[in-house]
Amino acid sequence: QVQLVESGGGLVQAGGSLRVSCAASGRTFSAYVMGWFRQAPGKEREFVAAIDWSFRTYYKDPVKGRFTISRDNAKNTVSLQMNGLKFEDTAVYYCAAKRKLSIPTMAYEYDYWGQGTQVTVSS
Repeated sequence: QVQLVESGGGLVQAGGSLRVSCAASGRTFSAYVMGWFRQAPGKEREFVAAIDWSFRTYYKDPVKGRFTISRDNAKNTVSLQMNGLKFEDTAVYYCAAKRKLSIPTMAYEYDYWGQGTQVTVSS
């Protein structure tokens, strides 16, 4: 069982930066693919970025070059640094975990989820 707790959301102006983090419980954190998803009102939950056990990363095209995912296996944390934020980045951001060698990009593939943290970008 893995428990995930996000933090770091908030309100920021367009063009600004924000960092969201996720703390995970469990002794095998390093074996999990950690992903970030987001869900805007009235829309489906969508993949944002993920990082695997070897620190390989994968990003959704609209956030490439603006967002950076990282993990600290010693602290059981994964973070998403978001720069150049746009109004359309406004959403609840969720941390997710999946024990798998490859990187899943679909929400149904992940086994564990955090409660989400709100990110609001004002235009």
